[in-house]
Amino acid sequence: MNEWVVTNEAWVRSLCFFSILVVMMIWEGVKPKRQRLHTRLLRWTNNLGLVFFNSLVVRLILPLATVGVAQFAQQHEWGLFNQIQLHPIWVVVLTVVLFDMAIYWQHRLFHVVPVLWRLHKMHHVDQDIDVTTGSRFHPVEIILSLLIKFALVLLLGPSLLAVMLFEIILNGTAMFNHANVALPKKLDGVLRPWLVTPDMHRVHHSTILRESNSNYGFNLSVWDRLFGSYIAQPSLGHDGMHIGVRGYNNPKQIQILPGMLYLPFARVLPDQEVDNLGPNEGNGTKR
Repeated sequence: MNEWVVTNEAWVRSLCFFSILVVMMIWEGVKPKRQRLHTRLLRWTNNLGLVFFNSLVVRLILPLATVGVAQFAQQHEWGLFNQIQLHPIWVVVLTVVLFDMAIYWQHRLFHVVPVLWRLHKMHHVDQDIDVTTGSRFHPVEIILSLLIKFALVLLLGPSLLAVMLFEIILNGTAMFNHANVALPKKLDGVLRPWLVTPDMHRVHHSTILRESNSNYGFNLSVWDRLFGSYIAQPSLGHDGMHIGVRGYNNPKQIQILPGMLYLPFARVLPDQEVDNLGPNEGNGTKR
């Protein structure tokens, strides 16, 4: 199994990514939740262009993927799961749950620490939220996130299959819960106690600080409820809410790839100072 994962991990993940991407794009076209502010051509070409750019940068800087780190940990018997006897299914389940909790806290950290917020802000300035937003992250943030996952792999020592499945689930759920789809209320009610739904995560992209400082989860919804960061619905409703970050309205800065990449290093304008401190600062008092 390990040899199969190492040999096929890249194309399996790519196949899953593009399959889910296409399905969600079609769903958005058939039954969208919100009206778009910008054209698909503008947003999709730049957001997906960022995905390819990030893939190239990561391969050049960190050629070893999380599966490779898991293989190294297994060979050297590093990590908790390499020290105790657990059924492989339990290793997969615990890996997905523990990694998902770690990603939740990583996400909160990127909102709290000012220098990390400057990187993560590129994800939030998108004024439309759809399936491509789920992969819209600055390359430096992607690298930092990978390093955190590398550390988790070395600490826990999960199986290669568990790591590959977690990465597929993380990518898939991120695209699903960022999608601009009108999920039926009954289905949202069934899924939400377990999984982060589009209506749940959309609250996190509100320009209102209290709301953007909530619903950090990407996959399991339990973490927001457990750690006190859950908000059920946006105060202005899903049709009336404003998405993005206050003060960032220039398409060249927020929708064009070169401007997006330079955004964390751009000069801070007076009306953007609160936003550059991160959504935790001010707690909504200046909105």
